[in-house]
Amino acid sequence: MDSAKLSLDGQDYELPVIEGSEGERGVDISRLRGESGAITLDPGYGNTGACESGICFINGEEGILRYRGYAIEQLAEHASFAEVCYLLIYGDLPSAEQLQEFSDGLTYHSMIHEDMKKFFEGYPASAHPMAVLSSMIASLATYYPEAEGRNGDDDLNIIRILAKSKTMAAWAYKKSIGQPLVYPDNRLSYCGNFLNMMFSVPTEDYEVPQVVENALNVLLILHADHEQNCSTSTVRMVASSQANIFAALSAGVCALWGPLHGGANQKVLEMLDMIRQDGSDYKKYVDMAKDKDNEFRMMGFGHRVYKNFDPRATILRKACDEVLEEMGVDDPLLEIAKQLEDVALNDEYFVERKLYPNVDFYSGVLYRAMGIPTNMFTVMFALGRLPGWIAHLKELRDDPTSRINRPRQIYTGPTARDYTQVAQR
Repeated sequence: MDSAKLSLDGQDYELPVIEGSEGERGVDISRLRGESGAITLDPGYGNTGACESGICFINGEEGILRYRGYAIEQLAEHASFAEVCYLLIYGDLPSAEQLQEFSDGLTYHSMIHEDMKKFFEGYPASAHPMAVLSSMIASLATYYPEAEGRNGDDDLNIIRILAKSKTMAAWAYKKSIGQPLVYPDNRLSYCGNFLNMMFSVPTEDYEVPQVVENALNVLLILHADHEQNCSTSTVRMVASSQANIFAALSAGVCALWGPLHGGANQKVLEMLDMIRQDGSDYKKYVDMAKDKDNEFRMMGFGHRVYKNFDPRATILRKACDEVLEEMGVDDPLLEIAKQLEDVALNDEYFVERKLYPNVDFYSGVLYRAMGIPTNMFTVMFALGRLPGWIAHLKELRDDPTSRINRPRQIYTGPTARDYTQVAQR
């Protein structure tokens, strides 16, 4: 085995080098503190591997994203979201019989306990759907107490959380707009069922547009996993304490809520609306983005991980075109988005700096074209990411060497000082 050498205070320490199946290399420092008394410092964990994982592979330099070895392009074109859920959670694509059984579970466990309707009634209409979703997922633990402990992430609870989350998400939306709740329809697919609960009303006949159902299937697949990001790492950290599956996934929803993570596509739409309110002069904002002294930043362009292009954005661009053409959407924000896209793909400033439209740009545009409101964008992200979170939770639970996560710190506060009494007790 290869090793790295660290010299500290005149003493050398041999540290094992771990190599992954795709050639990624990492220096194993797990014994460093015990042998030297020192720790490593890596703010934001940007250079720290917290685990070994066989779920998702990313090569940002070459624009590669694979789930369990399968290219995201192939999965988005050919697979259903249910297939991808099974693949991520269990490691292989399902057989026809396995897929049927899994899909049936996602259908027949969609209903939530009738008592939970009272929870929705208790929230104000202004409640953000992510707040509702996270608390409702956590509350499932009270209905399925057998989920406590290491054996709580069994097949039935996995099915329950995947099936019921779409119902809870759609009901959170219905509550926010004051419409009656729509129950799941067992005749519909996973994506069709969610869209029906979102958009149907008792007084009208509603049929889910096939192009919208197909687009949602692709969106959920593209969101399904993305290695050790903020929310996935949160799920793994909470799960490491042996918290139940519902608590760990609820924590993932809360982590995803932040504007620097799952809320990025919402920021794209807010930027587009700001440009519209300013007379739709997108060129003005392009110039502002180029000005290094201006604080304005173009949301939805470039990516922290992907250095040349985001493979998910390439897929979504095609889906955007299909939905916009089929639905005949006429929206000033979408027109501004297309103009900004053209600038980013052709303007020398953006091309040189690799500021291409990313998945957040296209997903925000696509969700809007599908009629999904901005405050539901992060909820949609959460629905897609659930199977990835579950896969990582299972991977951690199934690893006999895993232990509770406990990061260290470098203390920078005051040194020891004596207490001085200020006032009489």
